[in-house]
Amino acid sequence: MNTKLLMIVSAAVLGAAGIMLTFLPLEVSSYLGMAGTSSVMLQVLGSLYFGFAMLNWTAKANLIGGIYSKPVAIGNFTHFLIGGLALAKLAFRNMSITYIFIAAIIYLIFSIFFGYVLYNNPVLKNKSA
Repeated sequence: MNTKLLMIVSAAVLGAAGIMLTFLPLEVSSYLGMAGTSSVMLQVLGSLYFGFAMLNWTAKANLIGGIYSKPVAIGNFTHFLIGGLALAKLAFRNMSITYIFIAAIIYLIFSIFFGYVLYNNPVLKNKSA
């Protein structure tokens, strides 16, 4: 599996979410119908997403999978799996909110890919050829 592409895409998704939550917390909370939510909490969540994005971006050139960069793979796998299951639970509880379904699907797809990376050995391409 090409982990570099996975790390770049996940960094882009998490970075975009992090920037939006950090700099536009009031707009995001009003769009999502969470007007009573503290903007500071959304900014803290945005910093978490942006931190994960920076982790994935800087680790994109590393060999990931098996025993290599295992903490990066475990962190991403658990984040996307637990987040995906929570979003799926919310989506099935309130069937009228389509963006929750989309977020749940994206999260669960990332969890499948990071689970594959975590539990399989990486293939190192021979650069001498």
